[in-house]
Amino acid sequence: MTIELHGPGVSISDVVAVARTGSAVELSTDAIDRMQAARDVVERLAEGEPKYGISTGFGALATVSIAPERRAALQTALVRSHAAGMGEPVEDEVVRAMVFLRARTLALGFSGARPLVAQAMVDVLNARISAIVPEYGSLGASGDLAPLAHGAMALMGEGEVMHDGVRRPAADALRAAGLEPISFKEKEGLAVTNGTDAILGMLCLAVDDAQRLLTQADMITAMTVEGLLATDSPFADELQQLRPQPGQADSAANLRAMLSDSPIVASHKDDDVRVQDAYSIRCTPSVHGAARDTLAHVTTVANNELASAIDNPMVLADGRVESCGNFHGAPLGFAADFLAIALAEVGAIAERRMDRMLDKTRSHQLPPFLADEVGVDSGLMIGHYTAAAMASENKRLAVPASVDSLPTSGMQEDHVSMAWGAVRKLRKVIDNVRRILAVEYVIAARAIDLRSPLVPAAATGAVHALLRESVLGPGPDRYLSPDLLAAEELLRGDALLSAVANAGARMRTF
Repeated sequence: MTIELHGPGVSISDVVAVARTGSAVELSTDAIDRMQAARDVVERLAEGEPKYGISTGFGALATVSIAPERRAALQTALVRSHAAGMGEPVEDEVVRAMVFLRARTLALGFSGARPLVAQAMVDVLNARISAIVPEYGSLGASGDLAPLAHGAMALMGEGEVMHDGVRRPAADALRAAGLEPISFKEKEGLAVTNGTDAILGMLCLAVDDAQRLLTQADMITAMTVEGLLATDSPFADELQQLRPQPGQADSAANLRAMLSDSPIVASHKDDDVRVQDAYSIRCTPSVHGAARDTLAHVTTVANNELASAIDNPMVLADGRVESCGNFHGAPLGFAADFLAIALAEVGAIAERRMDRMLDKTRSHQLPPFLADEVGVDSGLMIGHYTAAAMASENKRLAVPASVDSLPTSGMQEDHVSMAWGAVRKLRKVIDNVRRILAVEYVIAARAIDLRSPLVPAAATGAVHALLRESVLGPGPDRYLSPDLLAAEELLRGDALLSAVANAGARMRTF
């Protein structure tokens, strides 16, 4: 699959395809023409009065005029000095998303960089060369200066990269791929470093992950309903219509689809002494649905940013070059913090559900901790501990990063978004929620096994059977970590959704 980069029209799925599956990228003719037109403006202005980013210094040094013969050196110096990150490298998928999105902005034709700069970004993507980008350095305004500078260093043949799974000098990787390093000219050093592309790339990847997780959370909750001999009555459509929250309606519909014609649910409809289930069961559509609505908002923010030109200054069609604040990451930072809060609650309510299945006083006749030989075996007790630890960590990670700011650049950049921190911790929340759901998956599957000879619904049974392909059923205690890891691996892809579809259940996804 090759993605033609026009500039406008990039989708979240395009970002995911390039970042995660290595889809090839090519520039359209229209994009090249737009970039060249903007470049012509920059070259005309370079001969006139001082213009920020073209013939002046940067940030607090914007009042310093740069002589024509030193302007190329200015751009190179900018990239080298801004490549000041520290810490462990960010993930390869993040670097690929960042480079792809920076090429997207350049292709819009408002940055004034030569087409060959965007082509160089496309070339390293297609050659599977990814700059080593340290985790710390971005304040989210002016965008992702340090991460983007590390990415730009690779285009110059400087710094280090990953190529074919090996960490090596960028110059060696370019040579091996048959590529030449480039030298930046007026405005170009600024154009390749001044954007929210790494933040946006991570947010797009988070949206993709969250869409999958929220559907899986409904599937696994349905298994827990059966495991606890709970009822599906609160999920009825007529009750959901009394509270017209769209996400809640979708989550409840998923639970109904999963539990349709469940023999386990039907087994206690008429003689159950319990009046109602606990909140962690009955209110699942409210919590999962609110997270779905949050994700819908975040998706809108990400799509808006994918349609945006993020740079400073901007080269306008009428020949003006104007400074702006489009690089400020507040929209993305707020969205990332909001989604982290919502997903943390998805993990929190899952932890409460699994706790009920393991407690003999609340599990409706399941053995303590679903152990085989109670007293000798601990069953799934410590799996819950692991989930509880991550649910607790998520509470800390849900504290907003975007409410913080530290002034930099001699008070020129006196309010920054901290959106990089917001989206980095969002990714950690997502990883934690996936693992929490994996633990619930293992526990719910065992609870269903222990309800035999009762059998689950077709859809929940399909998800149960999928797990049993890699995780054994009840029995004496065994090494538990591989079971949890196997469940986590299933949640990384779409296997659960395929299993449910094959069982005839139709899920509301995104």
